[in-house]
Amino acid sequence: MKKICIVGASGKLGQYMVRQCLERGDEVVAVCRERSVPKLAAFEGRIRVVPGATDNRDVIREAVAGCDGVLVVLVPWGVQQYSTGTAQAVLDYAEPDARLVFSCGWHISRDGKDVYSRLLRFQVVVGGWIGRVLRVGDVNDQVEACRRVFASHRRWTVVRGSDLEEGESQGLPVWSHHVGDPILASNVTRRVDYARFMVAALENDELIQQAPAIVGCQTPSALAHLREPAAAG
Repeated sequence: MKKICIVGASGKLGQYMVRQCLERGDEVVAVCRERSVPKLAAFEGRIRVVPGATDNRDVIREAVAGCDGVLVVLVPWGVQQYSTGTAQAVLDYAEPDARLVFSCGWHISRDGKDVYSRLLRFQVVVGGWIGRVLRVGDVNDQVEACRRVFASHRRWTVVRGSDLEEGESQGLPVWSHHVGDPILASNVTRRVDYARFMVAALENDELIQQAPAIVGCQTPSALAHLREPAAAG
């Protein structure tokens, strides 16, 4: 990879990805809302910032031009299909052979074979209802955004994250095809390692048109899985 666009670069996950791409020696183009640009001050002089809403098609078209890869934080802000607009713009304007890596939560299912706990289903329903009532976010927006990605013939990966925590890196997370698989039972990943998985996916062709669900590699469920020789990752 030579030139990477990070859409949603000012958030915690985005900043981790910016730092990791710079450590790899990549050229970084960062997209974030204009009011969030100061959050990227630590990278001043080392990255190019394209300010604007990430669902602004003109902003995305400018930012992704000439990029080998695009890392996208899909955040369902508001109730105006922010995530959907962001994903569609990236799909429309990224270079034809660019690797596209999107972030979302476990609640996204590609094939309907994921098995969710009652607690997670409750959180999605109640959290989604509260978000819509307060008009701060819409979980269904992220669902639609990912539906469009899944329908695309692009070289995409959708990384489905578990609950996140801060802390020192534990290494590259492990993944499985479906939520509910035993390896994912611990349901927690360090945010810095979520970013690490996103960046690594840019060069992992096995993840093209896959929707891996991830969990921290040092969690009890991941370690138990590694102790089972017959287990498939």
